[in-house]
Amino acid sequence: MQINCIAIDDEPLALSKLEGFIRRIPELRLSATFDNSIDAIAWLKENKADLIFLDIQMEQLTGIEFLEATGTPSKVIITSAFDQYAIKGYDLNVTDYLLKPFSFQRFVQAVNKVMDYFSQLSKNDGILPVNEGFIFVKTEYRLERVDLDQILYIEGMKDYLRIICINKKIMTLQSFSKLEESLPSKKFCRVHKSYIVSIDKIKSIERNVIIIADQRIPVSNTYRESFFSRIKP
Repeated sequence: MQINCIAIDDEPLALSKLEGFIRRIPELRLSATFDNSIDAIAWLKENKADLIFLDIQMEQLTGIEFLEATGTPSKVIITSAFDQYAIKGYDLNVTDYLLKPFSFQRFVQAVNKVMDYFSQLSKNDGILPVNEGFIFVKTEYRLERVDLDQILYIEGMKDYLRIICINKKIMTLQSFSKLEESLPSKKFCRVHKSYIVSIDKIKSIERNVIIIADQRIPVSNTYRESFFSRIKP
């Protein structure tokens, strides 16, 4: 398992110590370091990180402001000399909160939580279960958040799945069955070996063809009975 990470801290000594800790763990690959949040945001627009080590008290943009502004899907471990931000950090779904000065042992404990997360993700074929109306799916070298209410339909394309949303399309390499299991059955329905549709996005149905956003999606004989029983008035 290789976890790509970045570190953000405006204290040179703290950043150097963090780099040293990271390099002692073979599973971590340090992609970049930053002494401010602004440069990190610019980097993240073009690159992806599985894990971010993030300081809180920084000029221009604090760590908390960074999290609120980016809504990053990356896992986050906060590193701070101030404990008063811990509750806010956990409200923003950080994985752990390291209070400076922290030991290498405590650092490893935090990293292990992230490694357990990605290990579970791997077991689930790259799909994290529904949580508060969204899922995370693996795309290339990152995890991408997909809001369930934005999904129109999902199409199987040989070895890939294409998730068609209202404002974007996502390609992911994973099994249809695993993704189907992760979706709430009240909102989504399998209608074909190559299609899952969002029930509330159906515009109309013409015999065995579903219309969603001007896309015609066939209903196969295998799934016809179960589909029509779901939408029956």
